[in-house]
Amino acid sequence: MVTDFATYGYIADVFVLPEWRGRGLSKRLMEAILAHPGLQGFRRLTLATRDAQGLYARFGFTTSLRPDWQMERFNPNVYGDPL
Repeated sequence: MVTDFATYGYIADVFVLPEWRGRGLSKRLMEAILAHPGLQGFRRLTLATRDAQGLYARFGFTTSLRPDWQMERFNPNVYGDPL
């Protein structure tokens, strides 16, 4: 979790190794993150995912509601490995 502990939080690099998938670990991880006392009351909590929209939707995440002002700088090759 990357956060200012005031208004914004970003959940980064969430993954479960293939041999551990299907055991509910991602759900338990999200439950723990969202229940943590120090991570309450944010105006915005964001994350990025290519293939787990269904999982995060269960926890109240939606697509960007404000694409008219939300911006990003995206460099898919920053680590030299194309996406």
